Amino acid sequence: MTTTTALTIAAWPGIEPRLLRQGDEDYTEYRKQGGYQPLDDVDHLLAEVDLSGLLGRGGAAFPLVVKVRAVRDNGRLRGGAIVVANGEEGEPASIKDRWLLRHRPHLVLDGLRLAARMVEAARAHVYVSDRRAAEEVESALAELDAAVLNGLAISVLTVEPTYVAGEETAAVRVLNGGPAKPTDKPPRPFEEGVAGLPTLVSNVETLANLPFLHRHGAEAFRQYGTSTSPGTFLATITGAGRPPALYEIPHGVAFTDLLTVHGVPADQVSGVLMGGYFAGLVNRDMLDATLDHESLRRLNSGLGCGAIAILTEDCPVAVAASVMAYYDRENASQCGSCFNGTAAMSAVTEALRDGLATHEDLARLERWSVVLRGRGACATLDGATNVAASLLAQFPQLVASHMEKGCETCDSGVFGAVRPYEVEAVMPA
Repeated sequence: MTTTTALTIAAWPGIEPRLLRQGDEDYTEYRKQGGYQPLDDVDHLLAEVDLSGLLGRGGAAFPLVVKVRAVRDNGRLRGGAIVVANGEEGEPASIKDRWLLRHRPHLVLDGLRLAARMVEAARAHVYVSDRRAAEEVESALAELDAAVLNGLAISVLTVEPTYVAGEETAAVRVLNGGPAKPTDKPPRPFEEGVAGLPTLVSNVETLANLPFLHRHGAEAFRQYGTSTSPGTFLATITGAGRPPALYEIPHGVAFTDLLTVHGVPADQVSGVLMGGYFAGLVNRDMLDATLDHESLRRLNSGLGCGAIAILTEDCPVAVAASVMAYYDRENASQCGSCFNGTAAMSAVTEALRDGLATHEDLARLERWSVVLRGRGACATLDGATNVAASLLAQFPQLVASHMEKGCETCDSGVFGAVRPYEVEAVMPA
């Protein structure tokens, strides 16, 4: 089901937002708020990034400082480095990157130029698939002078939106003149990326945190969040029959508090679809969780890109079938294990939804959810196996009910979205 209503934009109650704001922000206003400050001590900023514990916001939650140091060190050996701001938000259930690029392009560009200084790059790229985002970034770039960028050359590249186009090696491949499809690893971009140079590919929300660190330091950054999941993050919230919302949330907030803010009664929640589609399903145990990496790992789930679909009236089996069908359509069709594996798992989950699956089908699905993990050039197959494994582990009674006597929810109208919980919102100006 595609969401077409207006998107709610809100910071978490009681916090001073770092990323979200109402309305657009032009160059003059951004400078007045302290943006594009000179960077006199690169080593100091790198040390603050290290102390901050800033984790990537694109899905993997990898420490930014590790990637930065690897690219810088490899670049010194190879004669240069490249930085890519990855805003190709291929996850249909997420809208955070598009919002930042459309409404706060200067914040992203400021973070990009700081990252470029840290890895000693002379060239950077903004990689997107949203046309309006590209236009806003181009307009913002036109407002900048050479002194602000300190010699950094920035270009914008727009590709057609697909699920796999945002994978970091797919971004590198496009920038090198190829198709938007992932490549085998190694080498990884930090070793050999755009133009053969070590390349830092970083999500735009991750980069958007760097100006705050530059101005205020790691201690202030850690004012919100937990010791191992510091800072705030952008959460795209869908489902539960409610209009979508984009919240800036401190890590560590109770999931039940999010339900209260979003206006969803906890007793109506049957589960959640986490991290967009990638982190799979969680049952009502989610009601005891907090929104941070360590809490969600204990549930064998994760924040991923910060997209959370709240399930109330939709059957989790039918949701899993729709997500699996999406993976089957959207895989890159270049790795046999993924091309065949997603198709096979999609067929079984759809049969389960429709009351046609056999016990042998379920046994195969369980086996595939284990043996197919980690195969292929990218993580698409991992996302599909996460959905399969979490459905079987988190909703065993519901699965058994579908096998034995069907499902009243599905009998009354099957959830069959082509792009489940997609956000195509009319964003306020």
